[in-house]
Amino acid sequence: MNNFDQVIQTITVFAIPVLFAISLHEAAHGYAARYFGDNTAEKLGRLTPNPIKHIDPFGTILLPLMLQFFGMPPFGYAKPVPVDFNRLRNPKKQMGFVAAAGPAANFAMGLGWVLLYVVLRALGVTEPFLLGMCQAGLTVNAVMCAFNLIPLPPLDGGRIVTAMLPRDLAYKFASIERLGPFIFIGLILLLNTGPFQAFLGTLIRFTKYLIVLPFSPFLS
Repeated sequence: MNNFDQVIQTITVFAIPVLFAISLHEAAHGYAARYFGDNTAEKLGRLTPNPIKHIDPFGTILLPLMLQFFGMPPFGYAKPVPVDFNRLRNPKKQMGFVAAAGPAANFAMGLGWVLLYVVLRALGVTEPFLLGMCQAGLTVNAVMCAFNLIPLPPLDGGRIVTAMLPRDLAYKFASIERLGPFIFIGLILLLNTGPFQAFLGTLIRFTKYLIVLPFSPFLS
């Protein structure tokens, strides 16, 4: 198999897991926001797992492909689901729960992909494409969960930290979010550096371990 064929095969295996990992991550934010009193996402038709409603041409398609091509962890982002934190019943506290809903959705999807893998193996399915897609689903969701929990705004981890800090410190910490695009680009560039690569790699491996742990008796 030549390099082009390998790239096409990789894209095919990762396409569905990436689309749903990113889309359901965003939808989870919207569902959590609605639960706590903000229905902005619902009014704008963004409260749906339909990937078409969430796709960002660069973040959802080009970025994961570029990262995969350069041998980096494949992840991306969708169009952010709009959340009006001022409409939450308890904005400071509940913004943390809204932020955590995205990584939690990725963790749950990771569990779902591993469960599907176990079921397929139990049924005697050996189709490499299906089993590869399950493995890709685990990887993509572990990467998205781990990366988004980095405690820096505008990532979900940063908003969770903001919700936990005293009000004065929370306000100062949240002000970093205005630099969000630069922070995100900086983190992408740091993926190729030793210390950050090691840190993120450890976080991803630990997340994978937690996802796989409940199924470990069936994977030996």
